[in-house]
Amino acid sequence: MLLKTFGWSFAITALGLVAAGFYGGWEALGIVAILCVLEISLSFDNAVVNAGILKKMSAFWQKIFLTVGVLIAVFGMRLVFPVVIVAISAKIGPIDAVDLALNDKDKYQQLVTDAHPSIAAFGGMFLLMIFLDFIFEDRDIQWLRWIERPLAKLGKVDMLSVCIALIVLLITSFTFATHAHQHGGAHVDKAQTVLISGIAGLITYMVVGGLSGYFEDKLEEEEEREHEEEEEAARSGKQRSPVVLAGQAAFFMFLYLEVLDASFSFDGVIGAFAITNDIVLMALGLGVGAMYVRSLTVYLVRQGTLDDYVYLEHGAHYAIGALAVILMVTIQYQINEVITGLVGVVLIAWSFWSSVRRNQALAAAEGKAAASDDKTEVSSGV
Repeated sequence: MLLKTFGWSFAITALGLVAAGFYGGWEALGIVAILCVLEISLSFDNAVVNAGILKKMSAFWQKIFLTVGVLIAVFGMRLVFPVVIVAISAKIGPIDAVDLALNDKDKYQQLVTDAHPSIAAFGGMFLLMIFLDFIFEDRDIQWLRWIERPLAKLGKVDMLSVCIALIVLLITSFTFATHAHQHGGAHVDKAQTVLISGIAGLITYMVVGGLSGYFEDKLEEEEEREHEEEEEAARSGKQRSPVVLAGQAAFFMFLYLEVLDASFSFDGVIGAFAITNDIVLMALGLGVGAMYVRSLTVYLVRQGTLDDYVYLEHGAHYAIGALAVILMVTIQYQINEVITGLVGVVLIAWSFWSSVRRNQALAAAEGKAAASDDKTEVSSGV
């Protein structure tokens, strides 16, 4: 099972390290290995959240996620995305941006760094909406009840998560504007960039998330209707094919997963510049790491880990909330990537430990109940 799920990741790792060795020797190989570890540590929470969505999809779409999705993640976000950002921010053509990335790495790194506010605002708002929609939903299973119970009640207010996200964006952009103005107003336009990028992230979340949710609801309704008709043994030939509907639902869920992965990858791409400004090594290291994250996602789904450890999904969403805040803060202040990674790891480890304790308590309660039943049977037999 482990080899079947992670086989491609192991193969890609070997190819990536060999390619790095041929490209730049042992030093390049070591950099790629470090970048791979960086990507996995920063994206473990991504795998947990992805698993919660992927378990609703068929085996076919899980394979699409591991093949086509990986190509989008590796070549799109880890290789093409930084080049596109440079091309837009520097107002140059894509070919010139690639030439810059390969031949003038210091200038390339500086241009990506300059584009960080807009990247962070877009990704931060997208991730913040994921966290807010999760925390405001009324759930049967609650992890930190003293937080989640009152917030679930507040969540009954329509559009509350959108309002809070916009307030956070306004505060962030005005704080950035004030900071820029104090430095002579040279970067006042960046505040507008942050505002527009943040709104773009919010719109992207609402469109992609709304469409995937719509088709998912349609699929559930269709399955319920089909089940009822099977029980009554009265099928209607005019009904739309559930397979087509399932394909629509799965497609938009797949699209949602790709945008989610893109938002998670922002911190990895930016953090990679602290290690190297060589775009080839970045693509190799982050790409290998992204492959492991995807394999881990499928592994969690097939093992039923989220069902066994019910608080894992909570911990991952809290990590998303923390990452969203960190991204917004990094618009003005620099935060070490180690801190970013540790926050997610600590929250997920805490939720896993809480899940284990819950399972132990339930097992102990069931054991006591069984022992009590046995005693009752013995006494009634006497």
